[in-house]
Amino acid sequence: MPTHPQHDPALQRFRWLLWSIVLLVLIWQLLPWLTGLLIRPSSEPRAVTARGELAEDERATIEIFQQASPSVVFISTSQRVRDFWTRNIFSVPRGNGSGFMWDNLGHVVTNNHVIAGASEASVRLNDGRSYNAVLVGASPAHDLAVLRISIAFDQPPPVPVGTSADLKVGQKVFAIGNPFGLDYTLTSGLVSALDRTIDTEQGGAIEHLIQTDAAINPGNSGGPLLDSAGRLIGINTAIFSPSGAYAGIGFAVPVDTVNRVVPQLIARGRYIRPSLGVSVDEDLNRLVTQQLDVEGVLLVQVQPGSAAERAGLRGTRLDPSGDIIPGDIITELGGQAVASVSQLLSRLDDYRVGDQVTLRIWRSGQQQEIEVVLQGGS
Repeated sequence: MPTHPQHDPALQRFRWLLWSIVLLVLIWQLLPWLTGLLIRPSSEPRAVTARGELAEDERATIEIFQQASPSVVFISTSQRVRDFWTRNIFSVPRGNGSGFMWDNLGHVVTNNHVIAGASEASVRLNDGRSYNAVLVGASPAHDLAVLRISIAFDQPPPVPVGTSADLKVGQKVFAIGNPFGLDYTLTSGLVSALDRTIDTEQGGAIEHLIQTDAAINPGNSGGPLLDSAGRLIGINTAIFSPSGAYAGIGFAVPVDTVNRVVPQLIARGRYIRPSLGVSVDEDLNRLVTQQLDVEGVLLVQVQPGSAAERAGLRGTRLDPSGDIIPGDIITELGGQAVASVSQLLSRLDDYRVGDQVTLRIWRSGQQQEIEVVLQGGS
């Protein structure tokens, strides 16, 4: 006798399994609602899990920021313009950047490009106080400038000064500034490379720069670059980025350059570069040195009464037949090779007026060494 479908054991097991699955799905969906009915939610905050002590490097970073940030300032600049129709003069915001307190006399150090072209500058301290600043001096060749503000009381401390000659690739560094106008931002990284050179918009070059991967963005310019002891080792000055934003390559003017240039800007309003008292020309230098197969800097003219003349250096001249007689070609200064005009100026910048340096020159196919006492130049 055939089995009725309703009494088929296999079909009954299938139905039981199907309803079990449906029941489980319903319970799963209704579980949060049932939990809410059975357990009343508490309005009290959750218990805080104890964190424990901060890591040693975290404590060190926090201490660096707490000590240095009061000395960092926010600089905003504006330009005075005259309305063509009304003849009224008003100020137009131009840009902003960073800076830091140099001494207890109200001097603030920043980049020259932060204040270049501006008519007015305002300096805001960490505590919110704001002061109008006056320009003390600037050195576009080093991208450095000094402002001064008058602080009646509770002046921020100057940033401790370190050295950059003994920096090593891989050292930790910390940058404090105001990227995109965001006040007092701390970023950290490493010294990525040393003795870098970048071209300026004016056609010159800034040499001996520190390269770092600490995040540096527009607005960081002029802010301090610190070592792990919280000492100033550089001033953030530029980034390499096709997009204009942080790309992992930033540059800073080394503190040894800052400590040589800034005191002169404060004392004289300008930087007097050490000089030989000679005239050189980049294009002519390239042409002549290539023809002679010599790498160095051709002396076009030796100025009368200059340090170079007293040392016996010779400039380029014409013989009676009208042929050009190349002057001395400087190949080394102080034991370091010199391959271009900008490199010669950079090598000279490592010295002070009155220092005696040794030049290695090429003269008529012969190598010679000459001692020169550096004079003041422009």
